[in-house]
Amino acid sequence: MTQPAYSPGLEGVIATATSISYLDTEHEQIVLRGYDLMELARSKRYTEVAYLTLYGRLPEASEIATFEDRLRQEAELPEEVYRLLDLLPPRMHVMDAQRTALSYLAGLEDPAELQDTSPEADLRKGVRVLARMPALTANAYRALRGLPRVRPDPSLGFSEGFLYMLLGTRPDPEAVRVFDLTLTCYIEHEMPNSTFAARVIASTLSDLYGALVGAAASLKGPLHGGANEAVAHMLLEILEAGGSARAEQYVLDRLRRGERIMGFGHRVYMRRPDPRAVLLREALPGLAGRRPEGEELLRIYGVVETVMRREKGLYPNADYPVGLVYSLLGIPIELYTPIFLAARTAGLVAHVAEQHGDNRLFRPRVLYQGPRGLRP
Repeated sequence: MTQPAYSPGLEGVIATATSISYLDTEHEQIVLRGYDLMELARSKRYTEVAYLTLYGRLPEASEIATFEDRLRQEAELPEEVYRLLDLLPPRMHVMDAQRTALSYLAGLEDPAELQDTSPEADLRKGVRVLARMPALTANAYRALRGLPRVRPDPSLGFSEGFLYMLLGTRPDPEAVRVFDLTLTCYIEHEMPNSTFAARVIASTLSDLYGALVGAAASLKGPLHGGANEAVAHMLLEILEAGGSARAEQYVLDRLRRGERIMGFGHRVYMRRPDPRAVLLREALPGLAGRRPEGEELLRIYGVVETVMRREKGLYPNADYPVGLVYSLLGIPIELYTPIFLAARTAGLVAHVAEQHGDNRLFRPRVLYQGPRGLRP
């Protein structure tokens, strides 16, 4: 019997067929429902791209108005969720609080609706979850830090309202524009670990919330969503250690110790640029003046990028610029990965609906390397 090929980490393995997105590394393009995601990011709002991701086509004016109105109407959290967040231990990671609240929301669904795994039901529930993610994300952080609750403002758009709840103050238009850009860049990315986890769970015909909770657990990992937080910590550490004048030596020392520099390289892109990182880098100079140390952080950013390309042949992935963008916007570091999950919710919901619509249970095999023939 021929032994099937073994690929550690499933690298290069085609796990499913999808019409949602594709990473075309040859043309350095992220394809989303047939469109170039970077062109969408430059010309469309996050909510328009979310509609496309969920329903497979760009919305007409009346359709996006209805969709955004529903997001506003569904944005408030049930009071039970606020009370749950107040009960969580302060030392808890914000991602864990976010995941716990997501699981709790499942219990507030009608049982029949919860168990309905038709794509139509997934999309109904998914839009409700997407609408609630900004308030859930911001208030999970605020509850853990003993800060007062901040409620959704129905007069604000999705991204503006999200950033308002994160900061606690009304953001200016440029901040909203760049923040919206990051959400769009994070919305969907083919088959990363969290999306695969969601589809594996969905393939058992588990409900949408269970799949999203599994994706949240995956995204928390520093090799996945947690990288944007690691980038921000690294840039601030270099700043404290002497700034841009010390940045090159800092990177060389860490590489010499065999340590990973987060925000560089990607399993799929390998040694090619991540189109999202290229686009988001354009926004950095305009944000640098928002903090006294902003210009120096931007110089550090450039030195680290140059050294990593020279020494390792690696380009930044999206987490590298996002780490600095959110820092310059004044967003607390603990919120970076939870924001990632909120932005990716639309993509995750689309994948769960697609999996439920044409399902086959994931059940891979192993390459056994243990003993045989032992007796008790």
